[in-house]
Amino acid sequence: MRFAQYPVVSATTLASILALIASPALAEEPVPGEAPDTSIVVTALRGPVEQSRVSATVTVLDEVAIRQLQPIALTDLLLRTPGISLTRNGGFGTATSMRIRGADSSQTVMVIDGVRISDPSATGGGYSFSNLLIDDIERVEILRGPQSILWGSDAIGGVVNVLTRRAEKPLEGSMAVEAGTHETVNAQAGIGGTGSLLDWRVAGSTFTTQGISARSNGTEPDGYQRTAASGTATLKLTPDLSVDLRGYWADARNDFDGTSGDSQAYGLTTEWTGYVGVNLALLDGRFSNRLAVLQTETDRENYDPARSIRPLNFDAHGRVRRFEYQGSFDIADAVQLVLGAEREEQRMTTASPGNNTNAYTLVPQSADTNSIYAQLRVTPLAGLTIDGGVRHDDQSRFGGSTVFSAGAVYTPNAGRTVLRASYDEGFKAPSLYQLFSIYGSAALQPENAKGWSVGAEQTLGDGLHASATWFERDTDNLIDFAYCPTSGTLPAACFIPGTTTSRFGYYANVRKAHAKGLELAAQAQVGVLFASGNYSWIAAEDRSPGSADLGRQLARVPRHLANIEGGVDLPQGLRASAAARYAGRTFDRAGGATVLPDYWLVDLRAQWRVADGLTFNGRVENIADKRYETAGGYGALGRTVYIGLRSRF
Repeated sequence: MRFAQYPVVSATTLASILALIASPALAEEPVPGEAPDTSIVVTALRGPVEQSRVSATVTVLDEVAIRQLQPIALTDLLLRTPGISLTRNGGFGTATSMRIRGADSSQTVMVIDGVRISDPSATGGGYSFSNLLIDDIERVEILRGPQSILWGSDAIGGVVNVLTRRAEKPLEGSMAVEAGTHETVNAQAGIGGTGSLLDWRVAGSTFTTQGISARSNGTEPDGYQRTAASGTATLKLTPDLSVDLRGYWADARNDFDGTSGDSQAYGLTTEWTGYVGVNLALLDGRFSNRLAVLQTETDRENYDPARSIRPLNFDAHGRVRRFEYQGSFDIADAVQLVLGAEREEQRMTTASPGNNTNAYTLVPQSADTNSIYAQLRVTPLAGLTIDGGVRHDDQSRFGGSTVFSAGAVYTPNAGRTVLRASYDEGFKAPSLYQLFSIYGSAALQPENAKGWSVGAEQTLGDGLHASATWFERDTDNLIDFAYCPTSGTLPAACFIPGTTTSRFGYYANVRKAHAKGLELAAQAQVGVLFASGNYSWIAAEDRSPGSADLGRQLARVPRHLANIEGGVDLPQGLRASAAARYAGRTFDRAGGATVLPDYWLVDLRAQWRVADGLTFNGRVENIADKRYETAGGYGALGRTVYIGLRSRF
């Protein structure tokens, strides 16, 4: 059910808005309409590399592009780029799955400020995108295709790398606030500075919404509240020696419904990450070294007040600690080597008592992985870059895994024409939940993927840019839930390991999949008029031998995706546009007959830079109030209206 409410702005919010307007010494904010600087890509080789020298497919969104789209959640931003689809069980804060080129959400690596974040206690062991809002994000990079050479397990679909804002002046700050439909209020603030000894920035945000019913047949709104903070600091001890400190924390509560409709259930989630790194440059800066310790933790608790004995009906804690060394050596002007060694320690404790019982025991589980990798990048002649890499992982539960990559990129005219080709391999280790839960199997092996892509980009004049990419990917040993027979003698796998207790199913390596597709994108600007768009055709099919789904499109993977936007960008600081997003129909579940219909969503956006460093913004999303589902039986946001402002000073 949707609530056709108009923006509700509290007295506190109005006070914040007035305070922002009155803020002195406003500094220059990124000017709408300026072309994003895409000359550097951090994700691809875990260090700065010119985008025209990256052989894999990559999308870079800088601060200007992010603010123009006005997203609340990171997934709102990612959906506007080629090859990405989303499933969300209701409004903000509910279970969210993001797929890159049809790969499962747990097959995407998520990185914030160099810290790879994941939750070992989650079913697939990956990152849940439900609690990551835009906050203080300044740059987003999306690397598509298997990328396990530098990023290890889970990087089958790709990598999403997020960078938060860095200070550029001795003292500077930023603030933003907006309010909208469903009593939504979103506020952010940050402050930082630079100096000869220390660069630093801290930021915080708060978000609250009454929300919509998570179930499409529900009548009770399911709210969501979240508070988050992030911080970075670089201590410059000498010109060649520095220490980095980085951290991120988020605490959220989301209401959710049961499978039959409204419920009083809610979940509490706390996430935090920490990073300490030492950077040392040798040989006149040609040999850069980084030694770091990283840790990420996730605590999840679900409560159901309707339970008479124990309202807490699920508890999970996941922790990942990583020790990393990475070196980057410029052997010559045309030869660069990246090499590294890592150790990852995963820990998980979970508990889920039966219905209205008091049995509740936290069971710890663990897995460790030691890794080494190397990648060589060579430029044998002007405009041509060739790269190749290898990685070996040794995991305490299943043993060793080795993957390779190779690629080439060529530009004959300093980046106006770019031709790319790459071959990449990836793998995904079984999650601790898949190994050790009551449905787990210690015999699971890692999922494996091999993929390749070819692409071309062309820039004409100062106002037209177009690209096309073809990709293919084969994935085998996919882990899926296997159901036990309901009659006859049960096989050994249908008993909880080490017990005589039967179970209705278990995780097993039972599937294969093949994905191929075409990604097209273009953007143009003529005077004050601009337009952009992208289209993705993704055929992601089940190739499991003997499966009843053989040759069928994977569940919740639309075969057709499209985005278009057009508008006006006036030199007086006013930018207005209309945007539309299309997602094709999908099967709701593997083996199921339910089909989720296709849909178009249309948005209107506007922003007005009234002074240097002060911008008003507003938007109407899903203006036609389209009713649609990305997961069967779960609602989606209807028409919503937001107004706000942001400033830098």
